[in-house]
Amino acid sequence: MKITSFTVLPNTPQKLKKLNELAYNLYFSWNTDALDIFRKLDPAAWELAQYNPVNMLSLVSQEALDKAEQNKSFQAQIATAYDRYKDYMESSTWFEREHGERKSPVIAYFSAEYGLHVSLPVYSGGLGALSGDHIKSSSDLGIPLVGIGLLYSQGYFRQHLNADGLQQETYPENDWYSEPVCLMRDDNGTPLRCSVKLAGDDVFFNIWRVAVGRVNIYLLDTNIAENKPQHRTITKTLYDPDRDTRIRQEIVLGIGGVRALEKLGFVPEVYHVNEGHSAFLLLERLKVLVKNHGLSLEEAKQVVWSSTLFTTHTPVPAGNETFSYDLMEKYFKDYAAELGFDWQTFLSIGVDPSQKDEKKFSMTVLALNYAAYVNGVARLHGHVSRGMWKGLYPNIPQEDIPIGAVVNGVHASTWLSPLIYNLFLRYGGPGNLSELADFSIWEDVDKVPDEELWTVKVQNRKKMIDFTRRCLVRQHERRGSHSKSFKNVNDILDPAALTIGFARRFATYKRGSLLLKNIERLKQLFNNKERPVQIIIAGKAHPADHAGKEIIKHIFEIANQADFRRRMIFLEDYDLNIASALVQGVDVWLNTPRRPNEACGTSGMKAAINGALNVSILDGWWDEAYTPEVGWAIGGREIYESKEVQDQIESDMLYATLERDVVPMFYERDEKGIPREWIKMMKNSIKVLGVGFNSHRMIRDYVETYYLNAENLHQRLRSDNYKEAKALAEWRSMIVKNWTDISVTKVESHHRDFIFKGKQLEIMAWINLGKIRPDNIIVECVHGPLDTNHQIIGAERSRMKVSGATDDTAVYAATITCSRGGHYGYAVRVLPGHPNLAVNILPNLIKWYE
Repeated sequence: MKITSFTVLPNTPQKLKKLNELAYNLYFSWNTDALDIFRKLDPAAWELAQYNPVNMLSLVSQEALDKAEQNKSFQAQIATAYDRYKDYMESSTWFEREHGERKSPVIAYFSAEYGLHVSLPVYSGGLGALSGDHIKSSSDLGIPLVGIGLLYSQGYFRQHLNADGLQQETYPENDWYSEPVCLMRDDNGTPLRCSVKLAGDDVFFNIWRVAVGRVNIYLLDTNIAENKPQHRTITKTLYDPDRDTRIRQEIVLGIGGVRALEKLGFVPEVYHVNEGHSAFLLLERLKVLVKNHGLSLEEAKQVVWSSTLFTTHTPVPAGNETFSYDLMEKYFKDYAAELGFDWQTFLSIGVDPSQKDEKKFSMTVLALNYAAYVNGVARLHGHVSRGMWKGLYPNIPQEDIPIGAVVNGVHASTWLSPLIYNLFLRYGGPGNLSELADFSIWEDVDKVPDEELWTVKVQNRKKMIDFTRRCLVRQHERRGSHSKSFKNVNDILDPAALTIGFARRFATYKRGSLLLKNIERLKQLFNNKERPVQIIIAGKAHPADHAGKEIIKHIFEIANQADFRRRMIFLEDYDLNIASALVQGVDVWLNTPRRPNEACGTSGMKAAINGALNVSILDGWWDEAYTPEVGWAIGGREIYESKEVQDQIESDMLYATLERDVVPMFYERDEKGIPREWIKMMKNSIKVLGVGFNSHRMIRDYVETYYLNAENLHQRLRSDNYKEAKALAEWRSMIVKNWTDISVTKVESHHRDFIFKGKQLEIMAWINLGKIRPDNIIVECVHGPLDTNHQIIGAERSRMKVSGATDDTAVYAATITCSRGGHYGYAVRVLPGHPNLAVNILPNLIKWYE
């Protein structure tokens, strides 16, 4: 039977046509006035459409549309929201004012997932939410950026627990014709289509556009009739556990993404590889430069390296994508030959020398080798990443390894409670959170009376509990156990009780059951009649993570005991809606990772701007955010040899913190029933953490630290038919060839055994340069206090200048100021130096005075 398909569009009355435009731009996801219009149009259809405006317009009755067309008040609401949307789209932006207008996107941002809204389920968790906030802030600030990702027909998975608490996964199909995505077509209406070669097969993919305010994301989809069945499912499931499918996904994302950009007419200056999943794009960029522009492989590498930013997101080895040599040979043997690589050399660009016996090709190592700009996502994570990958940078001190840090942030307009936002409006805060160029607006929370802030917090907690109860009814009905589990849903949770939130992916290192180590102590804490405590828990385990599933099962079993049934709730199928409800409603946000395995973690930031107080291990963002004025730390920065000992000690610390500090402060009320000290900490949390950990600040850091530098350098290198790139490649070849000739033959300073603090010291160094000229190197004096191992800590770097020369030796000198007292030391080193070199710290190109 042949079925002919076509699309049925909603017959929206003329006066309501603006709804169509609003529905197809995810601007609605952080502007509640736009969403409210759809909700009011037909509340029943809104619920049935699961908060998806596009689907809702297909489901709403014609009667409701006709009625709305006659409602002048409703039309006025549409006009107001639409005018605000158009003003947003057309107004000048921070980037334009500060850095000038760009006619087309200059930054290509690649990510395997985007958490933008529940109506577009192409995300799994934290990485997706971070990518979504990155895109939204880029829109708000006017960053000339375009996103690339995959359109997963089944997304991640829907989670349900059976009667025993075991996680069950279902994979419903997404209907893209009822989602806020548009298939890209040419002028004749034919879908735009690209292809990649996979083990001899041509695999085709469509390109779908997602409008996110001013920024567009393009998602690639292989589920088309021209492909073989095994290739149609490449874009079926996010993070498919099958390794063959996963490598094909990442080929489509990386290599296909570059080809999609070309098909769309974009010529980016900067490529941002957000986690290693898309790193194959680096190889495709090499290929384009070699095949289309006639560059040598080495010349092409200089261009790619100089215009790529790589953000690593995990300090956990399992989170760094690797593929077996067999899979690499299956899909890349011919590709490597086309590029001019011999096979062993090709494999080496993805291998950490310290782990070469594992015979795995690492996407992270590939990205580190071909990206000049690299960052972790928190200060501690940057430090940990430098330690993880030090094998790629021999003879370079760990602190000098060129992996920086841009701490993540959250999109305030998405995550901030509307009730708290209205308090900002009333007491002098911003009229619009879209462009927080002046982050001091967060300090306006001090103008809000304690009574009003507390009233809002109580309202948000009740709203969250009502939401939780509705979710519970659906969970128990689906499980067929509603009547057995509780008689009245209103008995579940107390709207006046101290409420803790814990929601995250259930990986073992996140220690989702740390709070459950001492059940008797927990019973006393939760069932105190005068000062009760309750917790709402949510999160998924990866389908292949059986240990994570066991943690969920353990929580489920405890939560169903009589002592906890009203006080401990597990919400199934954690998504952006549940996340929003929790971070806006809880009083305390709990985070218990095993330090230092948390790269950053942004859920606590979302809770903080809503006045929740963080109780967390000093890991990820909390390691740099914590002060006693904004929350609590579980322990310090201790290092444990035994995980079991660590878990026992830190669980005891967690109980003590709750019993001694958190619970008493929450329940300490004045004569008006207001917890003054608690509210003082709430205000500190909002104003301090709102400034430092919002995604507008994050985006500005990316722009000013990486994007602009990479854009300018790329423009220089590709100008005049890549003249500067060719010169840089020739220069680097010369440096590598002659580097062994360099030696630091003598270092002198005129000092005794001591020098007074604040005094200056002249350092001189004699450098044998061989065939390398003085203007091709940088000589530095590295100095600072010494630790007990006679190593420099907190090093300062002073550039040394040529002060003289003999036949083959240059003399360099620098004057340093000994600004800190105590045991002090210095060392001299030589680095390569070139005006078009993005970073000077390069593997195997450093010489120290020995």
